[in-house]
Order: sequence, then C-alpha cells, then structure tokens
Amino acid sequence: MSEPESYVPPKVWVWDKPNGGAFANINRPTAGATHDRPLPRGEHALQVYSMGTGNGRKVTIMLEELLAAGITAAEYDAWMIDISAGDQFGSGFVDLNPNSKIAGMIDYSGPHPIKLFETGAILLHLAEKFGQFMPADPVGRGECLSWLFWQTGSAPFLPGGLGHFYKFAPVKLEYPINRYAMEVKRQLDVLDRRLAERAFILGEDYTIADIAIFPWYGGIFLDWGYGLAEFLGSHEYPHVERWARRIEQRPAVQRGIRVNRTGDTPPGLIRERHAASDLD
Repeated sequence: MSEPESYVPPKVWVWDKPNGGAFANINRPTAGATHDRPLPRGEHALQVYSMGTGNGRKVTIMLEELLAAGITAAEYDAWMIDISAGDQFGSGFVDLNPNSKIAGMIDYSGPHPIKLFETGAILLHLAEKFGQFMPADPVGRGECLSWLFWQTGSAPFLPGGLGHFYKFAPVKLEYPINRYAMEVKRQLDVLDRRLAERAFILGEDYTIADIAIFPWYGGIFLDWGYGLAEFLGSHEYPHVERWARRIEQRPAVQRGIRVNRTGDTPPGLIRERHAASDLD
C-alpha cells in the first residue's frame, strides 16, 4: 500500500468541509449552543449531566463510592447527555459547560447553585465537600492533586487521541498512530513503576487519583472502548493490570460504570439514574 500524498498545510486553516470519521456530523470549530434544550432537574441536591465514557464514569464512580461510604447526602440524579447525538450542544448544557464536554454537575445543596465542569474539578469538589477519598494532610493532598492533574492533562489526548486514529479516523495513518501509541505506552510505564510497590496510586489509600485514572488507563486492560490492549502490549504492565482489576471489583465501581449508558454489555446498564434502586 503506497503512502498517502503529503499534506501541505495552508497559510490559514479554514473549515470548509467535515473531516470525516466518527462524530464528523457534530464536530465543528466553534463553540456555543446549536439548539434550545433546557437541562432537567431531579429531586436530589446533586445533578449530573453526563454519558458513561472514560470521563463520565469518573463522576458516577465517585458518587457511588461516597454512597457506599455511608454519605447519604451524595445521592444524585444522573441525566444522559448523548454526545453522539449532539446533546452537549444544547442550550442548557452549554450554559453549564461552555466547552460542551461531559461531564457537568450542579450542586444545589447551598444557598447558591454551584456549577461544575471538567471531571477533575467535580472530583475535587466532592472530595472536599464530603471529606472523603483525598488525604487531609498537606503532603498527601499535594501528591493526590498532582496525580489527579496528571490524568486530566494527559488521558483525553493520549489514549483518547490514539483511540481516534486507531479506531475512528476515516483513514489509518502510521505517523499519528505511532506517535500516540508511544506516548500512551510511556504513560503506562509511568503508572507501572508507580504501582510496582503500591496497592493504589498513593499507597494503601484509595483516592480520587485512582478514580480519575482508572477509567482511562485501567480501561485499556478491561478492553473498554478502543480495543487497544493487545496493540499496546498490555502484558508489559502487570502492576497496572493488577491495580485495574482490583478497582474493577469494588461494588461501587461496578455500579458507577453502569450509569448513563445504553446497550446490553455489561448487563444492567441504565440511561438515567435517580435512585439507588435504579441499579438494584
């Protein structure tokens, strides 16, 4: 197979046609709402607007972990934002998150609603609000936040970028696949070295660092989304796999990964969640 003709970038880039591939029908280079759609609101103080992707799972796992820890104030409503259908460009969601990316959350528990977007911000808010899954001491807190932001600054673009070029791009190109694969493997090596003598990212304590990292890098070993385990040589990272499978077995994780999803695999997926009984 011959190499594609080299692309010569124009002096000024102009979006004159869809770029093809999955999601081409909703991608565009501008922000803002495309249609009027107010956000629904349920009975709980915490309202989540999301989809069960790598990012969306972080928030529902965190909330289910809080409920499992006996924090009844963490009860929540989870509403589906179907990103494949362009729900993220509805007026209500854009008002919550001008960047139109899931997940978003509104906390109505105080005198004024707190609007949150970016999953790292949501996890941090919940950890501080309820005093759970983040060390209280300054040293541990700093370490936890460093790993949290390590994930938020890398995962959507590294495994997410690799997944795009490996699975969704209309044409498979060697250079971007190789580039992203190299960077993802380096990140996996960072994690494997970190977990070589630790049960969790910070040691023996399970924190929001684990909750943030697990759906993306742990998901590679659980074959979530992109089917990259064999391609990336996942057997080279035994400590990451051990950590991922340990987290996967947590009951709250099993519940959280079923929320805001459709289909039959795994069993018991639910499009919306408004009470614990929805998952029982």
